[in-house]
Amino acid sequence: MPPKNRGRGKLPVPLPRDMILKDTEGKVWRLGSQIGQGGFGLIYLGKILVTIRRVTCKWHGIWEEYLENGPLFSELKFYQRAAKQEHIRKWMNLKKIKCLGIPVFWGSGLAEYKGKSYRFMVMERLGEDLQRIFADCGSRFKKETVLQLGARMLDTLEYIHENEYVHGDIKAANLLLGYTNPHEVYLADYGLSYRYCPNGNHKQYQENPRKGHNGTIEFTSVDAHKGVAPSRRGDLEILGYCMLQWLCGKLPWEQNLNDPVAVQTAKTKLMDELPDSVTKWDSSGSSCSKCA
Repeated sequence: MPPKNRGRGKLPVPLPRDMILKDTEGKVWRLGSQIGQGGFGLIYLGKILVTIRRVTCKWHGIWEEYLENGPLFSELKFYQRAAKQEHIRKWMNLKKIKCLGIPVFWGSGLAEYKGKSYRFMVMERLGEDLQRIFADCGSRFKKETVLQLGARMLDTLEYIHENEYVHGDIKAANLLLGYTNPHEVYLADYGLSYRYCPNGNHKQYQENPRKGHNGTIEFTSVDAHKGVAPSRRGDLEILGYCMLQWLCGKLPWEQNLNDPVAVQTAKTKLMDELPDSVTKWDSSGSSCSKCA
């Protein structure tokens, strides 16, 4: 059963280095150093332990959160239902692509430390996130870079959407380069992922003001501002806002992020007036029309 307070919680107490974790398939992992954190969990390096023979193991990433938190539970369900490696390889062969931007899932389990229960998930180790690179590049990418990122994310979203899920929180901070191949880009953090079509039954469109403005405020879709559950068109809209920011440096509503209604109004206006609203947007004296 999912945690009752899905999406709410606090950062867990750090687990000790060299702590041993055992996943649900019996694989044993040794925690390394902490390398980061998310909204509700911590991220560590980790290595699998093999007792039969000596091997050289690469480092993996291990995510950890309190058992009662929700985002990691949602992420695990996505990987278990929609991101099995044999399905991904088959889809890549069908589409004739060499890389799909979904990280490799290695395992998950539960752990106890000082009387507290934790959930953990083991993923392939990834590299630097795109938000840091964006900042280092003066908060603007070249047109060619933006188009390449958009094309790769469209492949990733196509796979996710064909497998009954939407991501719901696409942004540069959730896009990570490959650790061994920095030319690969992966969409991470499926804590807000949503199964929009379970077993082929599409969930009904329904506005709910009490759930309005969910997601990352500068990128979330107009539907999400209305309290509608995440959708395929919402993912594409979010990606469009990301690409607009990467190309132009800023979004038209960034000065109003503390006012969700004002952000919603500005997004609605931009969407209603396409394509002129994009070609005319100019955050720093240079037009973005070259990519529109």
